[in-house]
Amino acid sequence: MQLLQVVCLLSSRQFMETSRYVLFAHMLINDTLQILSSVLLFLCVMAQVKFAVVLCVPLLVISTATFQNTTLILAAMSLERYVAIFYPLQRPAAWRSERIWIMVVSLWFISFVFPIIEFALKSGNPAVLGLTTPVLCKATTINSSLIQTLFRAAVSVLFFAVVAFIILFTYVRILLETRKLRQDRLSVRRAMHTVLLHGFQLLLCILAFTSPITESLVVLHTVWTREDIAFFNYFCFILVPRFLSPLIYGFRDQVLRSHMVKNFLFCSKNIKPFFKH
Repeated sequence: MQLLQVVCLLSSRQFMETSRYVLFAHMLINDTLQILSSVLLFLCVMAQVKFAVVLCVPLLVISTATFQNTTLILAAMSLERYVAIFYPLQRPAAWRSERIWIMVVSLWFISFVFPIIEFALKSGNPAVLGLTTPVLCKATTINSSLIQTLFRAAVSVLFFAVVAFIILFTYVRILLETRKLRQDRLSVRRAMHTVLLHGFQLLLCILAFTSPITESLVVLHTVWTREDIAFFNYFCFILVPRFLSPLIYGFRDQVLRSHMVKNFLFCSKNIKPFFKH
């Protein structure tokens, strides 16, 4: 689904000349990288596969950066709806379609800076001796020092606090605007609902940090193994929010939905049967 939507967005000039579609394509690409990297790391941890630190660190950086980048994209998409409602004719230069790539590059830069700084800090784990040391690739193994734990917690709180404030601010402003406008209320209400969905997605991302609490509760009330509990948390708090993005935006947008249907029908007509009667 995500790959189909990315192809539809990148293949149409109409979408690439609209800021919100560019940000949506950026979100799909980011979520795809997040799913691929996190699934690979999760399967390696579950199978107890160890490999060199030099291979583990880039995977952890990509997984962490794309996870944090999701929240930044939600904030950017909420601000884009805010700008579209309050500045429909004279948009700021940074939010125009020909310059939105500056915003996209900035989001990627910010999301990668903090994980790199975290991994650059010295690890307190004596088992990690060098770049060729085989380790179980997870963040608690590589980043086990106290300063790295505090840095990771501070960055997470900062990211989610800033994004939550932006989403709440844009939602309240758009909500107040619906009471003032007598015309074009439909587009304003759609923008308000979109921002509300951004808040719901942010809540799902925040729930990923509650995995230690949910693991404790599940252990007390069920007889699940540790592997089953880890898979439950990973599926509910990592995979599900990423799969919701194409469903929320892809099927709610009539233009993108119709374009996807046309591409799907075109591809299905071009598929020739392997066996001929």
